[in-house]
Amino acid sequence: MSKHKLFLLRHGEGAWNKENRFCSWVDQKLSENGVLEAQECGQMLKQNGYEFGHVFTSILSRSIQTAWLVLEAMGQEWVPVTKSWRLNERHYGALIGLNRAEMALNHGEEQVKLWRRSYDITPPPIDESHPYFTEIYSDRRYSTCDVPKEELPKTESLKEVLDRLLPYWNDVIIPEIKSGQTVLISAHGNSCRALLKHLEGISDTDIVKVTLPTGVPVLLELDENLRPVKPRELLGDQAKIQAAIQKVEDQGKVVEENK
Repeated sequence: MSKHKLFLLRHGEGAWNKENRFCSWVDQKLSENGVLEAQECGQMLKQNGYEFGHVFTSILSRSIQTAWLVLEAMGQEWVPVTKSWRLNERHYGALIGLNRAEMALNHGEEQVKLWRRSYDITPPPIDESHPYFTEIYSDRRYSTCDVPKEELPKTESLKEVLDRLLPYWNDVIIPEIKSGQTVLISAHGNSCRALLKHLEGISDTDIVKVTLPTGVPVLLELDENLRPVKPRELLGDQAKIQAAIQKVEDQGKVVEENK
């Protein structure tokens, strides 16, 4: 029997989503379309009568901005929002800033798919010569983390995302859910995928096939032990959702004019 409802939300489209670049820990605001996605998500959740008791986000602006817009559209701006780097997007290391389609042309679609979607394959690490290294590691937000800045990742597999996310899930988010709050996690494609893998027991192989489009809330109904009692549900127009999933999956493919 369903006892708890948990909502996972990949933030609305950001500027680099639109440009098909690995954004990762580079801080980006939402694109105009991303703002609309977040607002429409909030309106849909309001129409369906959902009420949140607590919202969790990463410390990246696109995640926070999405949560604000969703809550505003729901008329629930007062709901507490808690932020943690442990919900950040996966750290893509040296791949940050690169165009996925161009990489598929240079390295092959299969290699790009492994870098993007596999469970335990780690991209090359970022170093001080990288054009975005200073922007990321001199950012004041990373002085607020619960680990020293020098211990923050320089690259991550999805497995490593789950490893740094689980302590926060267990120690901070679970108590909120078990206290009876309906929780929204407004985060990123890979932090949400990592948590789905944990909650649903998805295999290392099958997680490659799990795709989350931007701005589409995922409803999980959980029992008292926080195990799913039914399959996850992506809320909204199902035809639009399937088209959005296909668009995400196509990001790592060579574009036709380059073939």
